[in-house]
Amino acid sequence: MTTTTTSNDFMRTAQDATLDAVQKSQETVVEAVRVWAKAVEKSVPTMPVSASKELPTASELVKSSFDFAERLLTAQHEFARQVLKAAAPVIEKTTPKGTKATSA
Repeated sequence: MTTTTTSNDFMRTAQDATLDAVQKSQETVVEAVRVWAKAVEKSVPTMPVSASKELPTASELVKSSFDFAERLLTAQHEFARQVLKAAAPVIEKTTPKGTKATSA
């Protein structure tokens, strides 16, 4: 097994463990919010119709936020690719032969 493969395996294992921990903590938060919402539901007044028509729904806010985050992540990915492309002459000189130095 090469060093690159070992490093990639280690990185993938660490990423998987991190993602698993994040997902478990998210599940805990969702359950806590569910319990909180049930506890306070009756004490929260209903918003007047005129005000609620002017505001986006919670679902619309989440969708809009994630659409923006997706566009931002795509732009950052493209930026990283362009930086690697610009640095390719130096990166290729310092990368072991037989590996692809500038793919992102």
